Amino acid sequence: MNKECVNIVWFKRDLRLQDHKPLKFAEDANEDYIMIYIFDPEIINYGDLSLIHHQFVFNSINQMNRSLKINNRKVHIMYGESYSVFKDLIKKFNVKKIFSYQESGIKITWSRDKQIKMLCLKNKVGWSEFENQGVVRGLKNRVDWDKNWYNYVNVNLIDNKISKSNIKFENIKFTFPHILQKNIEKKRLNYQKAGEHNAFKILNSFINERVEDYGKNISSPEKSRLSCSRLSTYLSWGNISLRQAYKYVNYNKNKISSKRSVNAFLARLKWRSHFIQKFESNCNYENEFINQGYKNMNFDHNNEFLKNWKEGKTGYPLVDASMRCLIETGWINFRMRAMIVSFLCHHLNQDWRNGIYYLANLFLDYEPGIHYTQFQMQAGITGINTIRIYNPIKQSMDHDSNGKFIKKWVPELKNLDSISIHQPWKLKSTIFNNINGLTNYPNPIVSPLIAIKKSRDQLWALKKSKEVLKESKKLIEIHVRPRKKLLKS
Repeated sequence: MNKECVNIVWFKRDLRLQDHKPLKFAEDANEDYIMIYIFDPEIINYGDLSLIHHQFVFNSINQMNRSLKINNRKVHIMYGESYSVFKDLIKKFNVKKIFSYQESGIKITWSRDKQIKMLCLKNKVGWSEFENQGVVRGLKNRVDWDKNWYNYVNVNLIDNKISKSNIKFENIKFTFPHILQKNIEKKRLNYQKAGEHNAFKILNSFINERVEDYGKNISSPEKSRLSCSRLSTYLSWGNISLRQAYKYVNYNKNKISSKRSVNAFLARLKWRSHFIQKFESNCNYENEFINQGYKNMNFDHNNEFLKNWKEGKTGYPLVDASMRCLIETGWINFRMRAMIVSFLCHHLNQDWRNGIYYLANLFLDYEPGIHYTQFQMQAGITGINTIRIYNPIKQSMDHDSNGKFIKKWVPELKNLDSISIHQPWKLKSTIFNNINGLTNYPNPIVSPLIAIKKSRDQLWALKKSKEVLKESKKLIEIHVRPRKKLLKS
C-alpha cells in the first residue's frame, strides 16, 4: 500500500499564521502538508514551564484553528515524546520535508531537535529550519550583528495564504492525560489573552493609545502595566513576529508626537534579540556560572528565606507586592523583575539557581534566551556587566511614591500613609498595633542596613580576580562588537 506524500509544519514558539516562513514554504511546495504542535511530557515536566504556559499555547492554537477551519486545516495538537510522534508520522505517511523555525531553547529542546535531525537523516526526510527573531545560529562573534539584525527586521512581511487540504488525517493516539486536558482548557481572568488576534489588538492599542507614556512610566510598577507595550508574551510564544512588531511601530512613528518613546521601544526589540543571541551561543546560562570565576561563591542556604521570597512575605513592601502581582497576573515590569532577582541574590544572599525556575514558571512571557541571561546579569555574576544592587526601599519611594501598587497587592498595608508604607517597621509600636491589618504583615526578614554587605563585598572582590577577568575577556570577544565597529556605527 502506497503511503500518502506529505510535508509537515512543526510549530513551536511561533504560534501564528501570518509572517510565518515555514508555512509559506509548505504552501509553495509540491506536496500537501499537515501542521502539528507537540506537548512533549519530558519538556512539560522539566521544571521551567508551568500550567499557565500550556494554557496560553493551547488557547493560541485554538484561535489558529478557528481561522483554519474554513480551509479544512488545523494545527493537530499531540501529546507524546517528540521523537515518537515523528516516528509514527513517518510510518503513517511518506513524509518528504519538515518545515520549522529554529528554537533558541534550553538544553532539553536542543537535545530533542538533535534526535529529530537523526531521525530525518535515517528516513531521508528533509528538514528546513529557518532563522528566527534575528538570532544567528553558530555565531562566533558580533561582527556585523547589528547590521544583519536591521536587515532581518526590514525584510517584507510574509502574507500567508492558506490553501485547502485534501489530507485525511486522524490523530495517531497521542492524546492528553485527562487531568492535563481538563486543566489546560481552563481560562485565567487576570492573564493576557492568547492568540494572534489578541496580539494585534494589544499592538494597535499600544501604538494608537498608550505609547506616548511608554518612556515616562516604564519604571513604575503600576503605570507601566498600561503604558508598556505588553507585547512580550505574544513575542515569546510567537503570536506576533519580531518583524511585525518592529515594522508596524516603525511605520507609524511619524504619527506619534513622542518619538523618544517609539525609539526606546524599537531599541528594546533589538536588545531582546541581543540577549537571545547570547543564549543561542551558550545555553549554559540556564544552570552554570557563565563566568566560571564566580563558581565558588559562598551563599546562605536558607529555605525559610526562599519560602518568604516566593510567597511575597519578606517584609519589604515593594518586593512583596511585585511577587504577589506576578503570581496573580504573570507579568511585572522590567525594573521590578530586576529588583526581585537582586533582592534574592544580594539581600538574601541566596544561590541564583534556587529562584530561576520558580520565576520562569511565573512569567507568562518566559523566553529562555532572555530569562537566563538576565538572571545572571542581575545576580552580578557575568563579570562584564555593572553590578547593580537594587535598594527596595529607594525603588519603592522613587517608583511607587504614593503606595498605590503596594496597597493593591499587599492589602495588609492599605491603611498606611504614603510615607509609612515604604518602611512600615519604623512605625512606633503603639501606632503599628492600632492600624487594621498591619499586625498580619511581617517585619523585614533581613536587616535593611546590613543585608547586602556580605554579597556586595564578595561580588566586588571577585570582579577584580584574575579568573573573573580572564573569563570576562572571553565573553566580551563573543558578545560585544569590536571597538572599530562601534566607532564606525
